[in-house]
Amino acid sequence: MHLVKLDLSKNRLQQLPLDFGRLVNLQHLDLLNNRLVTLPVSFAQLKNLKWLDLKDNPLDPVLAKVAGDCLDENQCKQAAVKVLQHMKAIQSEQDRQRQRKLQAEREMEKRREAEQRAKEAQERELRKREKAEEKERRRREYDAQKAAKQEMEKKTKKETVHTRKPASSSRPPQPPRHKPSWSRSVLRVLLLVLFCILCTLAACKLTELQHQPLCVSVNTLYEDVVAALQNHKTLQNMLQHNSQQ
Repeated sequence: MHLVKLDLSKNRLQQLPLDFGRLVNLQHLDLLNNRLVTLPVSFAQLKNLKWLDLKDNPLDPVLAKVAGDCLDENQCKQAAVKVLQHMKAIQSEQDRQRQRKLQAEREMEKRREAEQRAKEAQERELRKREKAEEKERRRREYDAQKAAKQEMEKKTKKETVHTRKPASSSRPPQPPRHKPSWSRSVLRVLLLVLFCILCTLAACKLTELQHQPLCVSVNTLYEDVVAALQNHKTLQNMLQHNSQQ
């Protein structure tokens, strides 16, 4: 807007519009006898303001001291300069506060993001640890099952061996051990009897005892046995001859 001079005196104004600073070309402003307490921060943008009257307003003490009385032309010009400087200072302070607030919000946002990342990393680490623990638990269960199975197989094998051992160990004390000794004894007895028969036969054939009744019986028995053997041999020859024909 190209407004240069504005007289708003005696209008009972309680406040100016927040965008009042858009009147950047304003040079002369009369706000006498209103109800203003403060001025909008945008007032600092009135860089071309050369004259200002704020008398008879219930101004904030600080603003009233800065504005002065404006009793003559020079005081009104000084009021314009000082009020502009004061409002620029307020604007700068608000800008700094706004910047600090934005910075604090950014820091807070960064902190929240960092906390969120840390929380996510912690959750990932927790899931990873839980997964590793589950894997380790399954491995231990598998090892335990495998060890139990091997132990069961060893136990079964040992029981099988123990079951077989009594049979093998019970065999030696049984008759097989006694059989060889019994057969040897029978064989010895038979050999002894045969030896006695041969000795008797020799005595009855070769000595003077052959005329004794016992020897006569022995010699007769011997001759009968020899004759029977010869008959048996003759019968075998005849059978063999018939089979060949």
